[in-house]
Amino acid sequence: MDNNMLIRRTMVWLLALVLAAGSAVAKSKRTLEIYFIDVEGGQSTLIVTPAGQSMLVDTGWVGFNGRDAARVADAAKQAGVTKLDYVWITHYHADHVGGVPALLEKIKVGTFVDHGEVRENTEQVRNLYAAYQKAVAGAKHIVIKPGDKLPLKGVSLVALAADGKHIDKALPGAGQANPNCASEPAPANDATENAHSAGFLLTYGKFRFLDLGDLTKNREIELVCPNNLIGPVDVYLTTHHGLFQSNARALVNAVEPRVAIMNNGARKGGSPDAWQIVHGSPRLQDLWQLHTAVASDAHNSAEQTIANPEEKCSGQFLKLSAESDGRFTVWNSRNQFSKQYDAASK
Repeated sequence: MDNNMLIRRTMVWLLALVLAAGSAVAKSKRTLEIYFIDVEGGQSTLIVTPAGQSMLVDTGWVGFNGRDAARVADAAKQAGVTKLDYVWITHYHADHVGGVPALLEKIKVGTFVDHGEVRENTEQVRNLYAAYQKAVAGAKHIVIKPGDKLPLKGVSLVALAADGKHIDKALPGAGQANPNCASEPAPANDATENAHSAGFLLTYGKFRFLDLGDLTKNREIELVCPNNLIGPVDVYLTTHHGLFQSNARALVNAVEPRVAIMNNGARKGGSPDAWQIVHGSPRLQDLWQLHTAVASDAHNSAEQTIANPEEKCSGQFLKLSAESDGRFTVWNSRNQFSKQYDAASK
């Protein structure tokens, strides 16, 4: 081999090493990404970890010619996701589990996660549960319980509530007495699937994101009264689409979100009383919405922070990107408006 050939091969080898090192650095700097998909007042939230794993929380509505499955598939494409590692079903209502059969026609799923047997004894919910069981027959399946963690790399995802139960020990750094409990009205009992929602806390370094599904106030309060078992969070997905049956002041003020995301529809969720509780939370900087709540008058956020200001819309989404040091950015796909948030000071 002559010297020129040796030099060329050495240069190619060195270039390959540099590119590989650059790729490794780029991969190590990946953010945690969360896509809040517009399913018109249901829930469908796509989480992509820094390691590239993915989890979809709920699948939107049944029907509508597969509208919600198409919107999920579009978000997955934009996120570079070709297979969902997990699909987490909070509970068995039409706006959360209804889209499963249509979703499976568009994208592969590794493992389904849910709270177990259906608990609401109505014909509609029993039929939804039966359709879900049929669709996922033969798939990998986890029945999640409070305190369980999913095996996600580089992040921590712990179930806080599921099947009407909740964690019985405070998370690290939490456990303080909650002064908001004394003034919280006694909540009504809820026998629906909402109270059995599987909710979780997702942590990436110093960044903390809370999603409690549709837990109603009687179950929310158990997580923070008399002691706050959760602790403060950076971002709170408003419970139950921002309805007043949920979003207890004792919970919202206890977790002290700096940013809240409301997955409401134009005419579902975003009730004025719940909006005001969240908006008035002590540390809140911004409340972003998937839709303008058309019946809520002044109880809507600034137009630039609303993904879909019109009732008839193309289903724009909100995207959150978080760093392990606690910094994060929220971006509106409709107008490309974004806002950066510094790491929490405490």
